[in-house]
Amino acid sequence: MEYNDATKNRVKRLEGQLRGVLKMMEENKDCKDVITQLSASRTAIDRTIGHVVSSNLVECIHESADQENKENSINEAVQLLVKSR
Repeated sequence: MEYNDATKNRVKRLEGQLRGVLKMMEENKDCKDVITQLSASRTAIDRTIGHVVSSNLVECIHESADQENKENSINEAVQLLVKSR
């Protein structure tokens, strides 16, 4: 699968967000603030996972010629989502 620039930018923002959390920890910021930022990071990761899985599913379904392959692609995508939780 080829990842577009928008997807890569999501991951770059996540990277920056996590670096910010680490900086907060190094600066001994309040626990509540660190947890808030970690929680926001987790939400962003979850959304990115959903975006990648859904994009992959759409791509696989378009490429699948027969119904059995489409069904397998859907089942695989669902398993990826379940695994990510």
